[in-house]
Amino acid sequence: DMDGEQTWPTAEELMEAEEKKKESKRVPKGTSAYQAVWMLSDDDDDDDDDDDDEAMSEEEESDEGEYEEVESESVAGTEPDYDLQFDQETELEELRKFREATEHEAFPDELDTPLETPARVRFQKYRGLKSFRTTPWDPKENLPLDFARISQLENFTNVRKFIVKNHVNTARAVRKGAFVSLYIANVPLSIVNTECTALTLFGLFPYEQKMSVQHSVIQRHGQCDLVVKGKEQILAQVGFRRYLVRPIFSQHTKSNKHKLERFMPKSGSFVASYYAPITLTPSPVVLFKLEEDGSVTLLGNGSTLSCDPDRVICKRVVLSGHPLKIHKRTATVRYLFHNREAIAYFRPVEVRTKHGRRGHIKEA
Repeated sequence: DMDGEQTWPTAEELMEAEEKKKESKRVPKGTSAYQAVWMLSDDDDDDDDDDDDEAMSEEEESDEGEYEEVESESVAGTEPDYDLQFDQETELEELRKFREATEHEAFPDELDTPLETPARVRFQKYRGLKSFRTTPWDPKENLPLDFARISQLENFTNVRKFIVKNHVNTARAVRKGAFVSLYIANVPLSIVNTECTALTLFGLFPYEQKMSVQHSVIQRHGQCDLVVKGKEQILAQVGFRRYLVRPIFSQHTKSNKHKLERFMPKSGSFVASYYAPITLTPSPVVLFKLEEDGSVTLLGNGSTLSCDPDRVICKRVVLSGHPLKIHKRTATVRYLFHNREAIAYFRPVEVRTKHGRRGHIKEA
C-alpha cells in the first residue's frame, strides 16, 4: 500500500500553495500591498463584543467608501532562499566594517592609547603638526624602494597641454564621425572565430603606457549605502580602460596636505588615489564593487584629477583621555598615556583639545 508514502509536490500543488500565501484585506484607500501585510485583518480582532459591533455598524456603513480590498502576501514568503545564501564569515566581516564605520562617524579619527604596545612604538610614524595647513612636509621623505619604479611627470598640466596641441588638434587626427579603414596584421584565430561582430579600438597618447599614482575626484552614488573601507579591492572604469584597484580616500582640498578618509565618504566629493596607468584629464571614472556571484554594484562616479606621486595624504589620529581635574590654566588627564616613557616622548608635541584650546604637557 503506497497511499501513505511521501511524494514530491506537483506543479498544481505548488501553485495552490502560492495562492494561499495571498490574502485579501479591507484597508483604507491608498494603502500599498506591503503596508497591508502589517495591518490586522477583521478576523484577527476577536476581543470585540457583539454589542460593540452593533454600535459601530452604522459608522462602518457611512465609511464604506473610504476602504478598499487589497491583496497582500505573507512576510514569511518574501525571501525563501535567504538561509541558503547565508554566509556567516561574510556577514561577520560586513558587521565588523559597519561597526568600525559607525564608530568612526561618531568619533572621527579618535583612538585609545594601547596598553600592550608602547605608545612611542605604536605612533612612531606619526608627527605632531602645529598647523595642518602651513606646517611643511617633504613628500620625498622615507619613501619605500618600490616607489622609485613609479613614473612621474615634472608638470602634468603642461604635459597634457603639449600632447593636446601636438597630437589631438592636428591634421593627422581623425575627425569625429569620419569613416576609416584599418588593416590589422597577425590577428589571433581566437578573435577571428568568436561570434563578436564589433571591436573597440583605441590609441594611447605618450606616457599613457607607464604606471603612476592616479587621483580621481569621486562622488558617491545616491542609492549606494555600502560600507567601503580604504584599500578594499574595487573595479574602476577609467576612460576606455578597466582594472582592479585598491584605492585610498582623502579630502578634496586645495592645501598641500590632504587628510586621509578611512572609509568612503557618504556625501560630498572626495579623492580616490590608486596605482594605475597614466590617463590624461579629463576622463570619466566609474567605481564598482565586485560581488561574490560576479555581479557589480555601482559605488560612485567622477573624473580624473591628476597623476602626482608627490600628493601628501596624511593619516590623522586623535588620542583621547579622561579629564580628572580641571583648574584655571592646568588640567589633569588620565588614560592618555600609560607610562612615563610615553609622556616624555610626546612632551614636545603641542596639545590641542576638541574645542580649540592649546597647551603643552607640563609634568607626569
